[in-house]
Amino acid sequence: MKVAIVGCGYVGTRVAKNLRGKSDYTVTATTATPERVAQLEDVAQRVAVLKGNDKNAMAAVLQAQDAVLLCVGARNPHSYKESYLDTAKTLISVLQETPTVKQVIYTGTYSVYGDRQGELVNEDSPVAPANPNGEILAETERILLAASSPNLKVSILRLGGIYGPGRELVKIFRGFSGNTRPGAGEDVTNWVHADDVVGGLIFALENRLQGIYNLVGDVSLSSRELLDRIFEAHNLPKASWDGSPSVRPYNARVSNQKIKAAGYQFIHPEIREF
Repeated sequence: MKVAIVGCGYVGTRVAKNLRGKSDYTVTATTATPERVAQLEDVAQRVAVLKGNDKNAMAAVLQAQDAVLLCVGARNPHSYKESYLDTAKTLISVLQETPTVKQVIYTGTYSVYGDRQGELVNEDSPVAPANPNGEILAETERILLAASSPNLKVSILRLGGIYGPGRELVKIFRGFSGNTRPGAGEDVTNWVHADDVVGGLIFALENRLQGIYNLVGDVSLSSRELLDRIFEAHNLPKASWDGSPSVRPYNARVSNQKIKAAGYQFIHPEIREF
């Protein structure tokens, strides 16, 4: 199978490396940064420099591909439209002229559920983005799903916060140790290990999943519980909380039952870094 991975950052690079190790896959990796070409040549048979709004470059990448994994990320809060929405629009416009592609899988985020006051949500829950960038992410999903057809499966994986090698939780949150955080720490967090992001993507690819699937671990911890466990495990001072209203734009307990019912078995169902 020929697979193009559009966006080879933390997630895309790991997926490329995994697929290249399988004899029945040929991987094309893309990057917007020419300096990363040599690095990606170690994990993919073919590497292309691609900006998401470049239709000609996208068409060249997708030529004769069987599947596309859209693993883009924004460099900063001001680049969401370019990174997500513009890339999705370009991809869909090119797919209309690329009949070989039968599967598109997009790594989105559970943040599109917005602030649900910690309530349980699943894939049938309406999205409620809390800010303009959340609206961009929700619109990106809508554009991709609208391209579904009998000949093209489109799958949206709504990821939890990603942790794993190089993104250990203690590294992410060390700066909070011993400091006072806004709120009461009661907002709910959802995490997924990098191994399960790779595993979930490959599962969706090999099973030709269609539609929306949450890809988060089994356990949703409050911010206070998460930080307390991290800092206790690493003998660091705990964070304190000022009790002010929470400013976190998304707060929901996310169900992963749909993807498990489809047959995916989590490698790390519970957070493993405590």
